[in-house]
Amino acid sequence: MAKDKILTAEDVFERTRKYLNEDHVELVKKAYEFAHQAHKDQYRKSGEPYIIHPVQVAGILADLELDPATVAAGFLHDVVEDTQVTIKQLSEEFNSEVAMLVDGVTKLGKIKYKSHEEQQAENHRKMFVAMAKDIRVILIKLADRLHNMRTLKHLPPEKQRRISNETLEIFAPLAHRLGISKIRWELEDTSLRYMNPQQYYRIVNLMKRKRAERERYLDNVIDEMNTRLEEVEIKAELYGRPKHIYSIYRKMSLQHKQFNEIYDLLAVRIIVNSIKDCYAVLGIIHTCWKPMPGRFKDYIAMPKPNMYQSLHTTVIGPKGEPLEVQIRTIEMHRIAEYGIAAHWAYKEGKALDQRASFEKKLSWFREILEFQNESANAEEFMESLKIDLFSDMVFIFTPKGDVIELPAGSVPIDFAYRIHSEIGNKTIGAKVNGKMVTLDYKLNTGDIIEILTSKHSYGPSQDWLKLAQTSQAKNKIRQFFKKQRKEENIVKGRELVEKEIKELDFDLKDILVPENIERTAEKFNFPTEDDMYAAVGYNGISAQQVANRLTEKLRKKRDEEEAVKEIVSAEGRQASRPGRYEAGVTVKGADNLLIRLSRCCNPVPGDEIIGFITKGRGVSVHRCDCPNVASSDQENRLIPVEWVQGGSTRKEYNVDIEVLGYDRHGLLNEVLQTVSGTKTNITAINGRTDRNKMATIMVTISIHNISHLHKVVDKIKQIPDIYAVHRIMN
Repeated sequence: MAKDKILTAEDVFERTRKYLNEDHVELVKKAYEFAHQAHKDQYRKSGEPYIIHPVQVAGILADLELDPATVAAGFLHDVVEDTQVTIKQLSEEFNSEVAMLVDGVTKLGKIKYKSHEEQQAENHRKMFVAMAKDIRVILIKLADRLHNMRTLKHLPPEKQRRISNETLEIFAPLAHRLGISKIRWELEDTSLRYMNPQQYYRIVNLMKRKRAERERYLDNVIDEMNTRLEEVEIKAELYGRPKHIYSIYRKMSLQHKQFNEIYDLLAVRIIVNSIKDCYAVLGIIHTCWKPMPGRFKDYIAMPKPNMYQSLHTTVIGPKGEPLEVQIRTIEMHRIAEYGIAAHWAYKEGKALDQRASFEKKLSWFREILEFQNESANAEEFMESLKIDLFSDMVFIFTPKGDVIELPAGSVPIDFAYRIHSEIGNKTIGAKVNGKMVTLDYKLNTGDIIEILTSKHSYGPSQDWLKLAQTSQAKNKIRQFFKKQRKEENIVKGRELVEKEIKELDFDLKDILVPENIERTAEKFNFPTEDDMYAAVGYNGISAQQVANRLTEKLRKKRDEEEAVKEIVSAEGRQASRPGRYEAGVTVKGADNLLIRLSRCCNPVPGDEIIGFITKGRGVSVHRCDCPNVASSDQENRLIPVEWVQGGSTRKEYNVDIEVLGYDRHGLLNEVLQTVSGTKTNITAINGRTDRNKMATIMVTISIHNISHLHKVVDKIKQIPDIYAVHRIMN
C-alpha cells in the first residue's frame, strides 16, 4: 500500500494475478476499460486524468487481496456518481454483485437538501446501511478515502480541514473497528497534518532529532533478543515498530504529557510461528528486563472485538528507558494489519461458512440496520452511530467470562439489552464484581457484571431512557412501551386526532370515513388504522399531521372558496382606506379585515411579513421566512401586508429566544438580570442541561420592534459562558 508510487492499470493487473485466476483478472481488466471510457474527458483538481483515482483505489483493494468483484468495483466506484452510467447498465455489463457494491458507495447526488451537513449525513446513512448488508462496501469506501487523503493538497485549505475532520470522526474509527490498522494510521496521520499542521510538524521534528539515537538503541536491543531466542531455538522476526504521529499527538493532548514522557516511543515487534512461542518469548523478555506493573496485556487469550491478537508488555530496558514489546504470530500480524479484509481476502475454494464465522465476530455493524429503522432523520442516525461505534470503549465480562464491548459511560441497562431484549426488559438489578450496584453505575473495563432479572417484572421504567447510553438499549426500551401500551395509545391517539379535526371546524362524520382513514394510514406507511392511532398516542407522529392529511381535500376545497370570497371582497373596497387592526399591520386596498399575528413565527415590527387569507379568521400575518408559509402550496391565498408606521395600538410583541451556554452557578440569574436591565418584560422561561454541562434556556420576552429585540440579544451575548442566542419559531 505504498503512498508515493502512482500505480498504472497494468500494476494493478499484476497484483491481482498473484492470487486470482485468469478469468477473474479478465473481469478486473474489463472494469478498468469501462471506467477509462466513462471518465475519458474528466480531470481531477490536480489536473491529472480522473481515471488515475479509480486505478489507485483498485490498487489498494488488490493489495488487500480482495475478490474480483470488489477490485472491479474499485475501478467503477465513481462512474454512476460522476458520469451518465447507471446502476442498471453496470448490472447488465458486469453482474448484480458488482452493481450492488458500486451502488453502496455512490453518493445521493440528485436530491436537494437543506444543508451540506444534512446531505453528508444522508450519504453516510446510505453507505452504512449498504455496509451492514455487505462489508466490502466499506472496504471500497476506505480505499477511496485513503487515496483522496493522499491527494488532499490540491484542495483549498477550508475543504482540506472539513474532509480531514470527517475522516477523523468517521473513516479512521471505522478502519480501527474493522481492524485495518494499515489504513487507519495513514488516515489519522494525514488528517492531523491538515487539521493541526503546527503540532504535526512539531512532532515530526521531535521524532527526527533523536531518530539516529533511537535506532542505535533498538538495534542493540534486537541483537540481544535475537541472541536469547537463538539459545532456545525459537525462530522469530524482530524489528522496531514505528510510532504513529497521531497516536503521539493524542497522548500529548489527552494525557497532558510532554514528548519525552511518552513510554512507547521505543517499541519492538516480534513475529513468531506459534502461540506457544509467543508465551515463551514473553518469558524470555521478562527474564531479561523487569516488566512495568500494569503494562502487560494479553490480547491472545482475550482478543479485541476487531479480532486483534497480540501480547503487549512494557519493560525497563537497557539504560533504564521504558521499552514496549509486542509479540504475535504471522497470522495474527496479518489480521492486525488488514483486519476484516484479511478474512475477505480472496482464496479459491474458501468456504463461505468460514467467512460467515468471521463476520459474526463483527456483529456490531449488523445493529446499524436497527439504528437506521429507529432514527427520525440522518443526523440522528449519525449521532447514534458516533456514540455507539466510534466513542471510547469499555470491555465488560459476563459471569461466564465472555467479553462484551460497550461505549464508555455505559450502565448495566446497556449491558442487559446488549445480551438480549428480554433480559433487559426483566432487569430488576445488577451485581458488579460481586456487589450490588445501582442501574446508573458507570461500567469500567474489567468489570464482571451479573444482571438480576425477575419473571414478575413489569418491564422497564421511562427513567431508563435517561440512564441508557447506547442507541440499542434506548430503541429496545421504546419498542417495549410501544408494544405494551398499544391499546391505550390507540384510544389516546384517536381522541387527539378527533380533537384536531374539530378545531379545524369539520364534522367528524364527513372526515372519518373508512376510505379516507385507510388512504391516510397508507400515506404514512402504517399497515392498519390502529397502528396509525397508536403512533399518535406515543408521539411517533403528531395528531395535527394526521388530521391535516385526513381533512386535506375538504380543507383545500373550503379554503379555495373562502379565498375567492375574501379576495373579491377586498378588491371591491377603496384603496385609499387601508384596513388595520390591533396587530399594527395593514392590508392595502382593504379595511374591516380581521388581522392577527401568527403564533408559529411571532412576527414583530421590522420583520419582513406576508399575509395569508384564512377561513373565517381573516388574515394571518407570518414572517416571510416562516416554514408554514414556505411549505404552503396555496400561493393564491398570500397577500402583501405591511407594518403601520408609528401608529400601532399594540405596544408589545411576544418573541421566543433560545440561549445556549456553559452550565455554571448563577448563569440563569445573570440572563434574567440582563433582560430586566433592558426594561424588557419576561413572560415565560424554562431551561435544561445535558450531561456535557451545556445549558439551554428558553425565554419568551415582550418587545416593541426588531431593534428592541436586537438590543436584548446583544446584551445576552455579552454574558460570560454564553455561546449562542437564537430566535426560534413554535
